[in-house]
Amino acid sequence: MSNATNAKPVLQGVKIRPRKGVQKATAKFEPTVFRDSFISVLSAAAPGNLDEISSKLDTAGNTLEYRRYAETLFEILIAGRLLAPGGTFLEDGTPASPFSIFQAQDDLASIRKHVEVFHKLMRRYKYLQRGFEDTLMNLLQYINKFEKEDSNKLAIATGLFCSSGLANLSVLSVLFKEHLVKEGLSLEFVTAVFKTYLIDQTVDQFGLNLYKAGMSDRLLDFFPPNKRDEDSFARHFEAEDMKQLVTFQNKKQLIMRKDSIIENVKSLLEESKIPECLTYLKTQQKESGLSEPEFIPLVWAGMMASVDWGTRVDQIDNQILKQVQQYSKLLNAFCTSPKTEIALMQTIQVNFYEDARFIKQYRAVTQLLYKNDVLTESAILYWAEKGAKTQGRTVFMKQMEPFIHWLKNASDEEDDSEDEE
Repeated sequence: MSNATNAKPVLQGVKIRPRKGVQKATAKFEPTVFRDSFISVLSAAAPGNLDEISSKLDTAGNTLEYRRYAETLFEILIAGRLLAPGGTFLEDGTPASPFSIFQAQDDLASIRKHVEVFHKLMRRYKYLQRGFEDTLMNLLQYINKFEKEDSNKLAIATGLFCSSGLANLSVLSVLFKEHLVKEGLSLEFVTAVFKTYLIDQTVDQFGLNLYKAGMSDRLLDFFPPNKRDEDSFARHFEAEDMKQLVTFQNKKQLIMRKDSIIENVKSLLEESKIPECLTYLKTQQKESGLSEPEFIPLVWAGMMASVDWGTRVDQIDNQILKQVQQYSKLLNAFCTSPKTEIALMQTIQVNFYEDARFIKQYRAVTQLLYKNDVLTESAILYWAEKGAKTQGRTVFMKQMEPFIHWLKNASDEEDDSEDEE
């Protein structure tokens, strides 16, 4: 075929415009040009008038490319200048921004007012959230390059950013860098962050957000290696008047220890190492400082976790009784008072209520524990009268009625026998 046949038709006199995406791709990235324009916007507001600054920022978003220059924007709003590679500030003769966190006074009230400017900006331009957190993390890794006063301002601002939901506590993960931890800078910084955070939020909310950030088990990692222990943690935060954080950490460590005990009991019983398990549990109870009523649920949980439960109802019924029979001596070793016996009954009650596979076996298990001298008559009767938990109470009380009735009659017969004597 000829070339003329293959030629594509051309519209005469029509100018072909490049696609919008192509135009953007060819545009030159000029952060310093954006910086100059952005600082001009901030400088146009009356000095110190934060409401006017917010208004200028709101309007400027219509003409300046906030989305493209988010990192530049937030470096200016936080530090007042652009960062050069390595964390130093770019020195090209351009004056610092008239508004930034670093320009605030070094006190909570002033920094809080500056943080409100960020809130107003990001309520208007929600797409800036990701760029804000990325920029904040980038700045935090260079706290060793900032003046001490500026670092403290940034820490207070970070506490306010996180407590108000503007940033996630995960931004602090960059402070696990070895040189920052070793020099004590990470600990100093997060102490100011946590103290600020806990002004506006409860320690429980703080703990929840730490968990969401994947950092609930890593608070000690902010401490230099030679001070990475619970005593140092307690001394440090008590000296900073943050006893609620010490209490939170102690509770967290106790939960971790309990989980570890349950897991180790599970492993030992899976290998049928009952004597070793008994020795281990006695050691752990002593070292943990837990009372018997606090400790017996761990023994039960480890015992239940060690069994590969089937799916058939009749199979499970046989399994649960077999396990209770096999480990009664283990339970009995940590069940030496009526209070502990009631705690065990409550533990089993909640366990069986939450796992419906076992719910019909509560009476059979209780009777077997009574037969094996783990539970006493007085403890069972007390449970029935006022010791039962609310979870499934009606179901379990009805299930236990025949056994309770038998115990009461047996008790009455014994009393009559004693009277006759």
